[in-house]
Amino acid sequence: MNKKWEYYEQNDEKVMEISNKFNISNLLSKILVNRGIVDDEQIKIFLNPTRNDFYNPFLMPDMEIAVDRIIKAIKNNEKVVIYGDYDVDGITSTTVLKKFLAERGLDAGYYIPNRLEEGYGLNQEAIEKIIDQKYTLMITVDCGISGIEEVELCNQLGIDVIITDHHEQLEELPKALAVIDAKRRDNTYPFRGLAGCGVVFKLIQAISIKLELEDKEYLKYLDIVCVGTISDIVPLVDENRVIAKLGLMLIKQTKNIGLKTLIKESGYKKIDSSTISFGVAPRINACGRMGYQNEALELFLTDNIQKAREITVKLNKFNSQRQAKEKEIFEQAISKLEKEDIDKLNSIVLCGDNWHHGVIGIVASKIVEKFFKPTILICFEGDEGKGSGRSLPGFDLHDALVKSSEYLEKYGGHEMAVGISLKKDMYDGFKKKFDEIAVSQNIKNILPVIHIDGIITSKDMNKETVKEIEKLEPFGEKNKTPIFVYKNLKIDSIRALSEGKHLKLTLKDDNLFINAIGFNLGYLSEEYTIGDRVDIAGILEINSFGNQEIVQINIKDIMKSI
Repeated sequence: MNKKWEYYEQNDEKVMEISNKFNISNLLSKILVNRGIVDDEQIKIFLNPTRNDFYNPFLMPDMEIAVDRIIKAIKNNEKVVIYGDYDVDGITSTTVLKKFLAERGLDAGYYIPNRLEEGYGLNQEAIEKIIDQKYTLMITVDCGISGIEEVELCNQLGIDVIITDHHEQLEELPKALAVIDAKRRDNTYPFRGLAGCGVVFKLIQAISIKLELEDKEYLKYLDIVCVGTISDIVPLVDENRVIAKLGLMLIKQTKNIGLKTLIKESGYKKIDSSTISFGVAPRINACGRMGYQNEALELFLTDNIQKAREITVKLNKFNSQRQAKEKEIFEQAISKLEKEDIDKLNSIVLCGDNWHHGVIGIVASKIVEKFFKPTILICFEGDEGKGSGRSLPGFDLHDALVKSSEYLEKYGGHEMAVGISLKKDMYDGFKKKFDEIAVSQNIKNILPVIHIDGIITSKDMNKETVKEIEKLEPFGEKNKTPIFVYKNLKIDSIRALSEGKHLKLTLKDDNLFINAIGFNLGYLSEEYTIGDRVDIAGILEINSFGNQEIVQINIKDIMKSI
């Protein structure tokens, strides 16, 4: 697939100014300029955020109302339930709020819907169970903004509802006592990009301020909030940057037994955003995907090391099962696509009977990565279909669902990821409408873009450069790991690894030999040969093998030198 290499505009004067003022390298300064981080205060907070860089939580809509109601519940020892979600964001949100309230003397209950049986968000049967247990206050975390009917049911049956969420609102807001969501249309909070656990963090910060507690009473939860924030792929800029940067520091000395055990068992020695994204998040998400959401929550809530180890073993097992299911569905989806002319498709909508809808979102992501087309996969059980969709930059998936909502029973999410439910007889109509929307937005003109932070040479191929770049951690959405181009390298050796899946290269620049690895680029081993001159776009990293540390390039794309 052709990829577009897009270089940032150079502003050498600004780069030099920042480099001198903050005593950082030109390379690091250039990356900051590329990210639009050029104001002195912005740079200071980005490089060295502190606890003083959080916004006033009472700037969030309905925060004062929510805080007063929760403090009343604490004082009266009311029966309170936290209604969460089964993904990492929902699990961490529930953990933080439950633990915080427990320390205020309120033992809140919790309800996490089963992904396979109930799906995402509020549902009537769950509300009825909560009512039967005589709860007087329900606080939603990482969900609720679309629960118009369910909140109305709560109102009718006499239970107060406080919604904390970070998803886009529909046409109207639920008529809850308070709706705390920075994506509300009337929001004036300075940052709209918080994860669900970030919104919960603002809630406990506000309660702490109102109760005149010490800052540590809410700051100590930043390790768990950091896990949810990084895992939910929200933009790691602004207040999320503060959460993630400070949170990673706290994770290194976390007192949460479950988190500490899970990191240890994941095999990651270095604690950074990759540890959370690839070590912690998949194992927590696997619980929800496989229908065992409460196991993940219990891991974070337990103070018993033995129980933490037992749950971690289960999480590893669930993750293995998830990987097997994912592989099976991916192969079936590719088999279906092979029967069509993929190049002519504007979008991909596929369905399968009894596909495991807990993992189809991951498979949709892999299909987008492979074919670069917005993708929705739907699993049917009888007449009922549940689907997950993933998009590509430049195509708003949530907006596409709004425009095709006549075919859907239910939908939610945001521009890059959505969930839907629909009847089987609506499938063909939805597929056609979705494709028409893709055509209307000229989807075929959208090429995968690699944003290039700069050109490097032999002088940059050292550990000091890599360590300097690591100051920009944690990397994630809106703060991607920097990609550089190294030009006119000669291929000294080339081969495919892992049954043709990955690409391994040795490159030469005069007398310097450079190791390079290209994950999922094994097919390129047939397009290039020893002696070819190539330009490499990739990430600089340190490959630790045995007692050796070698700087290598993690290849994102390759083309022949001009």
